[in-house]
Amino acid sequence: MDSSKLENDLISEIKLSSIQAKIFLLVTWYGKMSSIQIADKLKITSENAQKTATELMSLGAFIDISETEFEAMHPRFTAVNMYRKMCEREQIEFKRNKIVDNIGVILEQPYNDARTK
Repeated sequence: MDSSKLENDLISEIKLSSIQAKIFLLVTWYGKMSSIQIADKLKITSENAQKTATELMSLGAFIDISETEFEAMHPRFTAVNMYRKMCEREQIEFKRNKIVDNIGVILEQPYNDARTK
């Protein structure tokens, strides 16, 4: 699995920032994390991790477990939901996007694996 390709697709198709894409992929792959864990893994400040994870909640990617813990929703739904919200923000027509659909398909197995340890 090429994470840089997925990251680039999230940035180009859903208009996530680079750090948003990295955090989304990290939590999707490894499961529930606190902002401190995210910060440690990505070598960023916990404040930046907290702020970005909170942004991802508003974009429809995460749910909050507690004030500082975040969990990704199922990627098949999340990718499309984030794309739909981006279309609304950008005021462009929402229609099927095969690249976005593929993001969800690729992330489904690692998402399931991380949650059935």
